Amino acid sequence: MSGGAVSLIQVCVTATTTMLAVLIGGWLTVRAQDRLWRRDQERQWRDIRLGAYTDFLGAVREYVAFTLNPAARITAVPRPRDPGELMPFFDDAGSRYRERLESTKTALRLVAGQPDVVNGSSALVRQARLLAATRADSAAEALPADRFDALWEAERRFIEVARAELGLPSAFT
Repeated sequence: MSGGAVSLIQVCVTATTTMLAVLIGGWLTVRAQDRLWRRDQERQWRDIRLGAYTDFLGAVREYVAFTLNPAARITAVPRPRDPGELMPFFDDAGSRYRERLESTKTALRLVAGQPDVVNGSSALVRQARLLAATRADSAAEALPADRFDALWEAERRFIEVARAELGLPSAFT
């Protein structure tokens, strides 16, 4: 009987060890798959955000280029919320640039992962609008340099926060 009891104990130990090994192996596989899935999700979101940020910057540049076009017809009226600021309105040719800017700004807000990116985009849009409102009362070549300085500074800040969110090093020294 003692030989049978030893044999039964060996079988139980072997079966328990095998089951434990299978459980540990399955758990490790699930963890590895989870890490791969998360890494793939992060990569996809990074690509989505990069596309949205790039489209937004392109729309800002198009908006500014239209603003600087000598043939552009821009009018400005006081803003309802901030009476000291003017709100620009474009003719039919320019409305597509305004619409593209607004739609890319909204798309950016949908995918942005950090509030700093949204705040940076808002500051950049504000500076572009101020440039257009200033352009309504003057010729493109007569725009004040400080308006451009503020615009490019807002763009630089937006690029910095967007690059930080994407895990990229600073683009400026």
